[in-house]
Amino acid sequence: MKRLVLFVFIASCCQLLHAQNTADAKQPAYLRFPTIPPFQLLKVDSSTWLTRDDIKKNHKTLIMFFSPECEHCKHQMQDILAEFDKFKDIEIVMATFQPFEEMKTFYNYYRVADHPNIKMGRDEKYMLPPYYKMQSLPYLALYDKKGNYITHFEGNQKVETLLNAFNAKDKN
Repeated sequence: MKRLVLFVFIASCCQLLHAQNTADAKQPAYLRFPTIPPFQLLKVDSSTWLTRDDIKKNHKTLIMFFSPECEHCKHQMQDILAEFDKFKDIEIVMATFQPFEEMKTFYNYYRVADHPNIKMGRDEKYMLPPYYKMQSLPYLALYDKKGNYITHFEGNQKVETLLNAFNAKDKN
């Protein structure tokens, strides 16, 4: 009788663990691991890699996945640059999967090199879109100073919306 009770107990525990693991697996990776993802982006110089270790510590971070040919992405970049003084303390990581030359053209056109807190690279392994389960571009993921996920947006957003999301986290 003790063996039967023990067996039922163990079977119940295994079933609960399996149910929990199945529920966790359905959550997107950015919710299961709510910190800056371990990305690896090929930089514009085409010989070095940008990783999360290259992001300044104790800074808010905006990860923007974009396409150089996407009109919404271009508008988002223009909006950010128009009010860039409000982003000077935010690390901006821009990632794309589009061809390297298109990324480089975008980089040069928007003079990204003039802004040391903007880093750009090509997601050679196509890691970020499935990680975030992206549906549209630009995709904007926001992280606090400790590297913890705040929220995300899909599509062009007003600068105020982005800054308010960062500031709302600061107030909590």
